[in-house]
Amino acid sequence: MKNMRPCFAFEFETPKGYTMRALWFGPKKVKRVVIFVHGLGGSAFSMARVLDGIVSKDTAVLSFNNRGFEMVTVLRRKDSEKERGGAAHEIFTDSLDDIQGAVNFAWRQGVRDVFLAGHSTGCQKSVYWGYKKGKGVKGIILFAPISDYEAELFRQGKKKFEQMTKRARALVAQRTPHELVSRSLWYEVLDAQRLVSLYTPHTPENVFPYGRQAQKPVALRSLKIPVLVLWAEKDEYADRAAKEIAQWFDANIRSRHRVVVVPKVGHGFKGGERIVAREVNEFIGHRLP
Repeated sequence: MKNMRPCFAFEFETPKGYTMRALWFGPKKVKRVVIFVHGLGGSAFSMARVLDGIVSKDTAVLSFNNRGFEMVTVLRRKDSEKERGGAAHEIFTDSLDDIQGAVNFAWRQGVRDVFLAGHSTGCQKSVYWGYKKGKGVKGIILFAPISDYEAELFRQGKKKFEQMTKRARALVAQRTPHELVSRSLWYEVLDAQRLVSLYTPHTPENVFPYGRQAQKPVALRSLKIPVLVLWAEKDEYADRAAKEIAQWFDANIRSRHRVVVVPKVGHGFKGGERIVAREVNEFIGHRLP
């Protein structure tokens, strides 16, 4: 049928024993694998049109539901009761375990050229993994690496931010970090610790502080491997011009890198799939000089 691509559905286990559901697009035996890390509330099917242009006889895409899958879901852990999960309850630093599980699975398939590709909040996770782990991948691709903090501060305003962060911090201080924040304060379904993690500046999750000159992007600057940044010119979550943000990334990535602004597209790159595929295929096939 038109627009259908065969894939392999499977599960893998993370080093800490969590089960992740995944899809493998492309041949079983390939030279390289691109591991896709979806964004806040996304899934293994996010960015499907973009990822489709990467698959070839030499390249597969491994896309999986990480702990930020949907807003509220259930996590399965070996020899343990089920746990609350999803973007609402996710602990950002747990993304290290999720990504390491995917990388380990790719290695077990005999693939040695492994790349990470994050979209939106998945970019923060990919860079954070590179900062804390960093070994065993050939490069990192960032699709629309928006700052969640800057995006929502711009969209919601300072007054609303102060109200909801005050309430969220109080819940964390009361040792109820997984209590949901009232919908009267915030439009998303998020627990207190997740809201603090996403929407306050000095947290491990604020990997791209392009709106705060005093805060250094330590994780981003630490990367030793090549990086490809693909920014959407018309990103609906951006609080400033694409050119300005692109310049910030260019100035703050210390490893070999390329920053590309894809014209006339929004956060999901709809309409720019060919440009994105060309840039990614060049990056993973030849990398940066």
